[in-house]
Amino acid sequence: MEYKGDAGLRDGLRLGDSWPRRWSSTWRVGAGEASWPIRDMAHVPVLASRPMRGFTWRAKQQHRPGLEVMAATGRTHGFESLEEMRLLVALDFMRASEVLLQPFRLDFEHIHGQSWHIPDFLAMVGSGMWLLDVRPMELVKGEDALKFAAAREVATACGWRYSVVAGWRPHVWSVLDHLSSRRRPVRDLLGMRTQLLNVIGGQEGRVMTFSELANATSVPSVGRANIVRLLWHRELGVDLGSPLRDSSLIWEA
Repeated sequence: MEYKGDAGLRDGLRLGDSWPRRWSSTWRVGAGEASWPIRDMAHVPVLASRPMRGFTWRAKQQHRPGLEVMAATGRTHGFESLEEMRLLVALDFMRASEVLLQPFRLDFEHIHGQSWHIPDFLAMVGSGMWLLDVRPMELVKGEDALKFAAAREVATACGWRYSVVAGWRPHVWSVLDHLSSRRRPVRDLLGMRTQLLNVIGGQEGRVMTFSELANATSVPSVGRANIVRLLWHRELGVDLGSPLRDSSLIWEA
């Protein structure tokens, strides 16, 4: 679920014609840091930057950091909470070609003074960039919403998308978690991919249940695992808003 409570806070920011010159972003590039006005963000070597801060593990901490392997990028990416880990899995499903953790520090102005904010992720999805913050809905405070509003302004000025991930609709995460278990490449010795696509692609617009499609293969038990794999790779489609079960409707993506 996307949090949009910052939409009404734009009036609390000091904008005007000169705000892209007054607001700045700081990036860690090479061995040091470099700052650019928002108007010059197009010149930032985004993909060569490093996270603005590191994180560590310690006993009895309230959140759970770690590393998540993304098949889309072929690398591990850090996360500071389980909510951020879930977002990384979703970005992997969306085939994000690059994901940057805590990409830059935003220094901005508002009617009460100045503040700063470090967004959680900057992802390249397709040919576009997506700036993302992660905060459970019940933990969003007033100062958070103002920072999100500032980040949204910057993303809009740069031609990026911006979202605050505040939770997951029922069943979406459980289905994604199951699909991700089959994301790693394997050898298809029985030609299951060809069998499945031939069965469901034999008629345009054909829809089959999960069990019908699996049973139409030479080895249904292996067909089931390969349906999940093809769902992850977006060669087959399914409704993420419902539990994945034998009666789930499957179609050619």
